[in-house]
Amino acid sequence: MPKPISFRYFKTSPEIIQLAVMLYVRFPLSLRNVEDLLHERGVDVSYESVRYWWHRFGSQFASQIKKRRAGVMQSSNWKWHLDEVFVKINGERHYLWRAVDHEGEVLESYVTKKRDKKAALKFMKKALRRYGSPNEIVTDKLRSYSAAVKELGCSAKQVTKRWANNRVENSHLPFRRRERAMLRFRRMHSLQKFASIHASLHNLFNSQRSLSKRSTFKLNSDASLYDGCALMIL
Repeated sequence: MPKPISFRYFKTSPEIIQLAVMLYVRFPLSLRNVEDLLHERGVDVSYESVRYWWHRFGSQFASQIKKRRAGVMQSSNWKWHLDEVFVKINGERHYLWRAVDHEGEVLESYVTKKRDKKAALKFMKKALRRYGSPNEIVTDKLRSYSAAVKELGCSAKQVTKRWANNRVENSHLPFRRRERAMLRFRRMHSLQKFASIHASLHNLFNSQRSLSKRSTFKLNSDASLYDGCALMIL
């Protein structure tokens, strides 16, 4: 069982803390937006409190979710989609590498200053170490991927067909919306931390809405919300 998260010395209830962190990470809201939403529900907290809770408990909540969903993520070895997005930190361009499986589950997020072979190799090794080797690796035609895949001995698994990587391209959109709401990032550490936590919550609430009826989708959403609350305050 995961180690319980300690809320000792906090006057605010764990349920309100986890709700504030979940609202801030899951939706494209600012700290002041979360403060206003809680105030409308009769909860008087400062946006600075929300900021502190996010920094203090965000990683712990994400860790609890990952541990409880470990069995689900182990079934993601059929097909991986790899891609990188440009992210500016203090006006300097950085790269956020992301690995997504065939169902849109975010497997790995990794931030680097360059997108050369060394960066691609480190990113792929990190994903392979955690989830094992997939049957198929879909990438764009960036040479860094080809060089890294060749060194890992997975050249036969690489696919670079046109439009084959739309799955990961679409998965960037929630992160991009969240990035704009946060007015971008100021440090690599902050970007890495947020990308990892955002991925965990995104996976928890990720449902194939177009493949199910509205009633089924609502039941799945309620179950995800209940599981998320239960996992965070264990």
